[in-house]
Amino acid sequence: MAADLRRARFAGCLLFLLFGAALGAWTARVPAVKHRLGVDDFHLSVALLGLAAGAIAGQMLAGRLVDRFGSVRVAAPTALAEGALLLPAAYAPSLPLLTAALLLFGLNHGVLNVAMNANALGVQRAYGRPIISSFHAVYSIGGFAGAALGGLCAQLDLDVPGTFFVVCALTTAMAARALPWLAAEPPAEASAHAEASPGRLDGVLVLGGLAFCALVGEGAAADWSAVYLRDNLGGTPGFAAAGYAAFAVAMTAGRLVGDRLTTLLGPMRLVRLGGLLAALGLGVALLIGDRYAGVAGFACLGAGLSCVAPQVFSAATARNPGRPARALSVAVSMGYAGFLAGPVAIGAATRAVSLPVALAVPAVLALLVALSAAAVRAPARQEA
Repeated sequence: MAADLRRARFAGCLLFLLFGAALGAWTARVPAVKHRLGVDDFHLSVALLGLAAGAIAGQMLAGRLVDRFGSVRVAAPTALAEGALLLPAAYAPSLPLLTAALLLFGLNHGVLNVAMNANALGVQRAYGRPIISSFHAVYSIGGFAGAALGGLCAQLDLDVPGTFFVVCALTTAMAARALPWLAAEPPAEASAHAEASPGRLDGVLVLGGLAFCALVGEGAAADWSAVYLRDNLGGTPGFAAAGYAAFAVAMTAGRLVGDRLTTLLGPMRLVRLGGLLAALGLGVALLIGDRYAGVAGFACLGAGLSCVAPQVFSAATARNPGRPARALSVAVSMGYAGFLAGPVAIGAATRAVSLPVALAVPAVLALLVALSAAAVRAPARQEA
């Protein structure tokens, strides 16, 4: 049994790895896709909205699918298709077709996101101790690896279709290796006879709100850290990139130790301390207004937020045991909405205030996460 659990955990990590790698490779080749189609930033953003819309739709759909068919039956086809669905975007000859291709990729990406998290949480229950943060750490590593692979292919003058064929081969191989070892769970529909009560639904929405607040910070760091360090603090382009690098490294490191911290502190205290670290670190850095303080502030933001989403997703499934994947899909979707909306809201705010003031929004939301950390506590019946 112990060996089977270790294999199931390894298989789940492979899903998180390929999930991150596919998205990282796509991100690295976006400039080449833009250049090939000859579109400007505005028109490219329309196509990227297709990816976002598909992902949110897929995440909302996945909850019912996983509860009805089980996580493995949903994860298997979507994991095998993840890399392959990048290829239509590589060959799309026009903006409308690129948008459609990204919508399809996003739909698959969103379904896989919920399915693999549901499977990982099932493995965590079998382990009887926190391990969910380690899966999310592997996702972060996969994102780095995919972006590095995409960058290497660009340096070698390999075109976008060639790059995505390489990514497709690697992700398909990882999926094929993982699928026989995934831990199968019985469909939740078979044992559930009632929909979630209003109290449970409210609890899931609160958890989704925490995910939204946390992922606003992730989106803000990804889109605005370099702009802030370069344009507001006078850093060089190379130094400006250090802001997001510090954020990403700190987030990965936090997730690597997150399971031990969960055992040591408990989910509520971990989320509370993480939210405070993120809020104070970024807030103080913005007040200081120094380049090096800015890099340190984004590192604190990454470390502080690193364990919020894993704990929120774990708590969401416990809120509605009869429909765990549906609860998970709500939390995941709301979190992803925060990742998308955060950078847009900050950009809009800069019309009225400076960027340093607008970047206080993620700090304030991180403080809200800290103040609302009690939401990740297990329900009383489960604690008993």
